[in-house]
Amino acid sequence: MTDKQEISLFPLRVVLFPGGRLDLQIFEQRYLDLVSNCMKNDTGFGVCLLKSGEEFIQGGSKQTIHRTGTYGKIVDWDQLENGLLGITVEGMSKFRIGDCWQADTGLLQAEVEFSQIDGVGIESIPLDDQFSGLSDLLQNLENHPLVEQKNLSIDYDNLWDLGWRLSELIPIEIEQRQHLLELDDPWERIESIEQLVSDLANNS
Repeated sequence: MTDKQEISLFPLRVVLFPGGRLDLQIFEQRYLDLVSNCMKNDTGFGVCLLKSGEEFIQGGSKQTIHRTGTYGKIVDWDQLENGLLGITVEGMSKFRIGDCWQADTGLLQAEVEFSQIDGVGIESIPLDDQFSGLSDLLQNLENHPLVEQKNLSIDYDNLWDLGWRLSELIPIEIEQRQHLLELDDPWERIESIEQLVSDLANNS
């Protein structure tokens, strides 16, 4: 993947992190075409959080998006019982949006710059003992049936993995999740998560 690239965007009310998995039901024609093209050419698309507007665009409505998202690739697909196409997308690398525009197909297109560090396959950062509590929390969260279904591959001795997975799984506001994604420093991310977890414990 080059540093800068033109990709299609899929605006959603969800934040995807590298290594995370997201199940989607596809029914709009523009996204059916996008999925078909991705599977044919072994490419992916960008998942980014909606600031305003709906996931399903109706006549005259507009979407605005956050400028930091995650590039995902389709790792599984199936026809669902309701007849719709279901896909599973796995996050690969964080990106930041430069230019963004709507193509004739209705898809949002963007020129993005990929993070050189915040992505799957980068060198791991061994965990300090000080984060053993967060590691235990993640293991407890992973045992939840809804999380187990995702079949996540988690390296519990890697600071990147710990930060990504907790960012996705702890019960926080969507804007807080987006803020965690936008952080480039994994230490700053894990310290922010520690504070959020502490706040949750104190408010429970």
